Amino acid sequence: MKKDYIGFGFNPTETENHFYVLIPTIQNADDRVCVYERFHWETEGEQKIQRKDILKIEISRHKWKLLADTVTNEFNGRLKQDKIPVGKFVNGGIPIEKRFGKELMVLLWAIENNDPSGIPTALRNWLGLQPEERWWLYTITNASTGAINDSKRGWRVALRYALCENPVDDRPYHQLSLMEIVEGEK
Repeated sequence: MKKDYIGFGFNPTETENHFYVLIPTIQNADDRVCVYERFHWETEGEQKIQRKDILKIEISRHKWKLLADTVTNEFNGRLKQDKIPVGKFVNGGIPIEKRFGKELMVLLWAIENNDPSGIPTALRNWLGLQPEERWWLYTITNASTGAINDSKRGWRVALRYALCENPVDDRPYHQLSLMEIVEGEK
């Protein structure tokens, strides 16, 4: 049922495993957006972060604002295709279906130690990946460097280089045909 979906595609009646984005309700310059992986859902009352919730990343509100619209559009486009209600990042806690959460983590891990000016490049590279590629990147990164303090080693660094330091050409790609190659050699 459509009414069972919360946030970005999360349905607690299907699985309680999800990611939870916590955006501070009061805006301060040093605010941090936190993302947790959770394996439970409180059916009554509001969601409270508990000791068993796994903090995956803390990121500045500034960096978050630079990517939130693109992430929202990417996830909502796919939710619409599946005829699932769309989500919105608002202050407070927002649950995200676990596969979307994995994709979000790949992007956040890539930009966590990068200058904010590299975020547009990271977004273009991230959008260029298929969801299954993002899931795979999450799985291998999380297995070796998925803890909160692993930000400067292993696969976390590799994600930064792959998404932030790998410039994307904005020109439309056009593969030459054999005839065009032959004509160019004349």
